Amino acid sequence: MAEQFLTLMADLDGEAQTRLSGWYHSLQEAGFAGVQTPGLPYHISLSTFPPDQEKEATEISRKAAASFAPVPVHISHIGMFAGGKILFAAPEKDAELTALQEACRSGSPQQYTWTPHTTILIDEPETIHAALPIFLKSFVPFKARITGLHLCAFWPTRETGSFDPEGKR
Repeated sequence: MAEQFLTLMADLDGEAQTRLSGWYHSLQEAGFAGVQTPGLPYHISLSTFPPDQEKEATEISRKAAASFAPVPVHISHIGMFAGGKILFAAPEKDAELTALQEACRSGSPQQYTWTPHTTILIDEPETIHAALPIFLKSFVPFKARITGLHLCAFWPTRETGSFDPEGKR
């Protein structure tokens, strides 16, 4: 199967990975597994690109990483996207996070309104709705940090680059 798109993702720090994994683990213990992509660290998607723009996406990733230091984020709320198939935890959308996302966008017009989020579970709406009370019991807001960027191609999943922040605060 040919790759369908590239996604530039903001990596979250190790403590955030542990907390997010704990939330997912509580869902697994209750019988929910989901169909989300296995093996990816928890992240905030910043931008997408067509697969034929890998060179441009890599350059945008490098430039963005060079221009920022680790970005603090406050994972403060949960939500579902329209259609009810995606359950997520989300950070506050503040100036620093928005500036990082804008630095990561392609030159082409954005096809959707960006909603910063970290996917916890993807499944059918009935399953997501049943999982919501379990997630609510374990969810506690916390502060995290974006510590790097990585670019992945999807279907099949292929990491194309990882970029550490070089900017100074």
